[in-house]
Amino acid sequence: MKAVLPALARPLVEPHLPAGLSVDWWQHAQEAKDMIAQADIAWVDMENSAKVAETIRAAGPQLKWVSTIYAGLDAFPLDFLRAQQVTVTNGAGINAIPVAEYAVMGVLTAAKRFDNIVRAADRHEWLLEAPGMIEVTGSRALVIGMGAIGRVIGERLSGLGVEVTGVTRSGRGGTLTPDQWRARLGDFDWVVLAAPSTADTKSMIGATELAAMKPSAWIINIARGDMIDDDALLAALHGGKIGGAFLDPTNPEPLPADHPLWSAPNCMITMHLSGRSGRGMMFRRAAALFLRNLTAFLESKPMENVANLDAGY
Repeated sequence: MKAVLPALARPLVEPHLPAGLSVDWWQHAQEAKDMIAQADIAWVDMENSAKVAETIRAAGPQLKWVSTIYAGLDAFPLDFLRAQQVTVTNGAGINAIPVAEYAVMGVLTAAKRFDNIVRAADRHEWLLEAPGMIEVTGSRALVIGMGAIGRVIGERLSGLGVEVTGVTRSGRGGTLTPDQWRARLGDFDWVVLAAPSTADTKSMIGATELAAMKPSAWIINIARGDMIDDDALLAALHGGKIGGAFLDPTNPEPLPADHPLWSAPNCMITMHLSGRSGRGMMFRRAAALFLRNLTAFLESKPMENVANLDAGY
């Protein structure tokens, strides 16, 4: 049995690997692509999504399991993986805490307009009035995507006295379903995007959705940049149709220096840093999850976080 694993995870994984497992440790994309041709198991996460797909497509017919730290599989060649009947386990939950904390930071920063306070401090200007006077206690949030991350966001916001309504595909636990939430957009002060990236979520927030939001409501995106129609968002921001936008991911990434979102009113951009804000713990959790799944895989037992390749997460 042969595995191709990232050298970055080696200190966390190697001491716990079972005897008899042959491992190639890759550092660069080309190494991973060369090594995967003979692998049964692969963990080939890279920041360049095109390289991830290219590497997986170079796998041989013996590839049985792909492990990833990502929750969404938009970077993966799902057609190839389905055809090869490869099991994919994702990283749903491993970075839920830092990403949820980032989402809550977005809500609080918007409520208190802390961005304006920081800019005033940079100018050495003493403000006499608080630029943001919203109390989040008693406000209402819609969390679109109540998966591992969305549930933690909901818990954290509830702890601040926010009334939280979630959206799930199934409507479980009293959440709204994909065909229900748009009719309720006007009820919420915060619209938090936490859904996985799929064909169904692309441009899910467009002109119609933005027009349905409260004029004071903020959109908080910690999911994927392509879930928002940027032209529609820019029009809403410049027209004062919504309170503002807190965008961790953008589309594209990195966001070009001359992109109009940088200078749009009431728009905060945080360079897709939410998951990285807890990278040390994230990799420890990822390594522990991989090792648990490795044991289950070798013993032909059920694995954790097995992805639905048809749904894309």
